[in-house]
Amino acid sequence: AIFCSWQDIEKKNILAVQTLRNMIMGSTLMATTSILLSAGLAAVISSTYSVKKPLNDAVYGAHSEFMVALKYVTLLTIFLFSFFCHTLSIRFFNQVSILICTPQQDVIMSSAVTPQYLTELLEKGTILSTVGNRLFYSALPLLLWIFGPVLVFLSSVAMLPILYNLDFVCGNNNGKGKIVKNDKGEDYV
Repeated sequence: AIFCSWQDIEKKNILAVQTLRNMIMGSTLMATTSILLSAGLAAVISSTYSVKKPLNDAVYGAHSEFMVALKYVTLLTIFLFSFFCHTLSIRFFNQVSILICTPQQDVIMSSAVTPQYLTELLEKGTILSTVGNRLFYSALPLLLWIFGPVLVFLSSVAMLPILYNLDFVCGNNNGKGKIVKNDKGEDYV
């Protein structure tokens, strides 16, 4: 997509920038949600109200002061790492969106900005966004860990097929998503 955008800069740069804008908006939403949940957990941890009291009726699980603190600190750490991954992905997406619209004559003067370089930046941003999403998704079973191990197990089992279907294309899709080569030998989906 990056190489094609450079080939026909007048027509395709809008599509590339809109796609990057959508990726930036998604990462911004997830980063904002992560930091808000981190702030909420930090407020619960630092409050003088004992977080152990509402958990006394839980079915199973350790509810000592240490275990409750460990559960909250683990959640806080995961949400903070998710926030950092998303903010770094926003940085890479912004850099790509600025560089992709650079006129070609300016880019030729600077040999550092190549389609391969832009592709590397886009891949780094996408990987960081994916890692941030996975951290955020892994926090759901850990959030339920506060109420006991049974809910952790059930939510983990329910999440596995969902995450598997996000990662892998399954079944016969009648040629959709098939990799083909164009006349220049480049792969396209």
